[in-house]
Order: sequence, then C-alpha cells, then structure tokens
Amino acid sequence: MRSLLRVTQNVLRASERAYTNAANPDRKVAILGAAGGIGQPLSLLMKMNPYVSDLALYDIQGTPGVAADISHINSKAKTKGYAGAEQLGEALKGADVVIIPAGVPRKPGMTRDDLFKTNAGIVKDLITAVAQHAPTAILNIISNPVNSTVPIAAEVLKAAGVYDPRRLFGVTTLDVVRARTFYAEKKGLPVADVEVPVVGGHAGVTILPFFSQATPFQDLAQEELVALTKRTQDGGTEVVQAKAGKGSATLSMAYAGALFADACLRGLNGESDVEEYTFVESNIVPELTFFSSKVKLGPNGIEKVMGLGELTEFEEAGLKDAIPELKASIAKGVEFAHSN
Repeated sequence: MRSLLRVTQNVLRASERAYTNAANPDRKVAILGAAGGIGQPLSLLMKMNPYVSDLALYDIQGTPGVAADISHINSKAKTKGYAGAEQLGEALKGADVVIIPAGVPRKPGMTRDDLFKTNAGIVKDLITAVAQHAPTAILNIISNPVNSTVPIAAEVLKAAGVYDPRRLFGVTTLDVVRARTFYAEKKGLPVADVEVPVVGGHAGVTILPFFSQATPFQDLAQEELVALTKRTQDGGTEVVQAKAGKGSATLSMAYAGALFADACLRGLNGESDVEEYTFVESNIVPELTFFSSKVKLGPNGIEKVMGLGELTEFEEAGLKDAIPELKASIAKGVEFAHSN
C-alpha cells in the first residue's frame, strides 16, 4: 500500500507538473456524498490526485460550495458540484471511478448495524443511478455497514443487468491503515515500512488483522496480540468516543478512501503490481459470497483474488468467529435489495 503522502508529494508541486503531465489518460471520479464529514476531506484529497482530470462532487445539498472551495487548488482536476437528485445523472455521466461515502455517521452507542436502516436505502438509490448512468465504473463503497451495503449494490446491479464483480469494492482500507499504525507504534517501527494483512469484513469481529504475516515481522506476546487485534477491530468506536458525540472517523476514513481510489486509478491506467485489501465477491471462504482479502487490480478492476496464507491457531479461531457474522450481514443486504 502506497502512503498517500507519497501520492501527494508531487501534487504539491502541481504548478510545475500537474497541468503538463500527459502520460496518464483523463479519468473522471465522482464522489457521492461529497458534502459530508468523509466526503469533504475525501474530495480535497482526490482533487490533489494527479490521475484525476475531472472531479464530480454530488450530495443532496452543499456541493456547489465544496466544489467552489477546492476548485481554487492549483492541481489538474477540474471540479464541479452537483446537488439534488435531478443532477445525479449528470454527475455520474462518464465516471471511471465512483466513490460512495454517503449516509449518516456513527454516533456514540451506535453500531455499524444501526446505520443499516438509513444507509441501506441511500446506497440502493445511488447504485440504481450508477447502473443507469455509469454502468462500467469502478465502484468504491464506503457507506456503512460495508458488509451489507456491498451485497445490496451487487443485487441492484444484477437486477439492472450490469453487474461485474471485478468492479465492485467495499473499502476496508482503514482497517489496514489502523493495523499498520498500531503495530508500528507497539514495536517501535517506521510505520511507512510496515505491512499488515487485514481480511474478513469491515465491522467488529469480522475485521481480522493477521499480525503473524506482518512485515517486518516481530513476535507479539499473546496479550499484545489480543490487544492489537481488539484495538484494530474497535478503531471506529475509539474515534467516536473520543469525539464525544460530535463525529466519527471521518478524516482517517477519507485518507483511507483516497488511498484505495488511487490504487484503482493506477490499476485502470495499467500500472503493474497494484494490490490492495478490499471486500469483494469471493470464494476464498466457501461459506461466504463476499470477503475482504488482498486483490490485484488492473484495467478491468480485479485481476486476481489472493489467498489468505498460513494462519495461526489464533487467526483460525478469529476467522471461525467472523464467518457467521459475515454470513448474516451479507444475507441482510441481499434480502433488503430484494424486498425494498
């Protein structure tokens, strides 16, 4: 995973290169939910991405102002805001990548499942529009609960006859970012050099960091392993509590979302060896139709879904606990898509 700092270093010299770099094809990115807590910083980061030529910012309101604000940044992407359902189609038209952070945020005491009642309907409506106006776009779903919203999106796209499992992603990058950060802090390692696989899903016990496969590898005492795993799984709750009811993990999620979108763009542009962890249709675990693992990205989206590697007893137990939770969340999403 490339650090977004590396991605944006050259962008900060945009006046010297962003307007003259013709090596990459024009790419349009649409952000649905761009005026929200995740959407605004995500929009800023995508405006700074040198692979983006057109940035369409959509929300029910507020996006013309957000677009006007970041349009003053001297980077390549031309930015336009779209507000209201009547402008959604135009925002999506011609999009190569669609990022969806839309929905209500977590509040103290809420679980990701509590978000389902509101966010499921939002995602279904937005994906219905995507199916009509940008059926071949790469879709990055951030809206929680990802374990259910991605299956909802798949069913909507299937009903419209435009489903391509290679192009639908649940963004779980924040779990990887957290695991890398917490592991590096615990072991006194430079975080930029750390890799930690995180598989499974994107909520609670379904988040499975595999510290036995971390690089550089350092032994963890059992209590350290349990604590690091728990902190990675509860990272979102940690932020919600720290913000005391005034927000959720918006900034770190925007960072993670921008990292993953950058990887998708590099894959689309034919860059080799682009690999990320993400929640996708998968047969890695026979009992599950969706699962998060490392995938190789290319011009058509997913080129290859990677395996899990050799697991420890602790990791095997975690996977066993995660399967019923994931199975129920996936089924809940599918049922919602069919009954609403």
